Amino acid sequence: MMQTTTHQDGILVLTLSATRIDAASAIHFKDDFRNATAAPAKRVIMDLASVTFMDSSGLGAMVAALKSLDGCKLELCNLTAAVDKVFRLTRMDKVFPVHASIKDALAQNNPKGVDAA
Repeated sequence: MMQTTTHQDGILVLTLSATRIDAASAIHFKDDFRNATAAPAKRVIMDLASVTFMDSSGLGAMVAALKSLDGCKLELCNLTAAVDKVFRLTRMDKVFPVHASIKDALAQNNPKGVDAA
């Protein structure tokens, strides 16, 4: 479900291969996230390009992932239109820094977003 790439300066990029983050996959998502972020990282960027559907369980899993980072921001990029709509409607785009692409996320030095913890 998740591929990890570590960039210089301690930036961890997680690329999801799943097309849905919903009630059926939320627990698996949280387990994969916990395993992928076991080593400390300066920043964590999640590429959601393949995710075309997210429900409230998926959103809850994202918040749980953020809280598990102990103060490190979870940044998101490449949101599809449907997933972007979920984040905007729930105002979670104010909690998670959202970038248009991985390149944009890596170029950002001080991403905006609030700590949900």
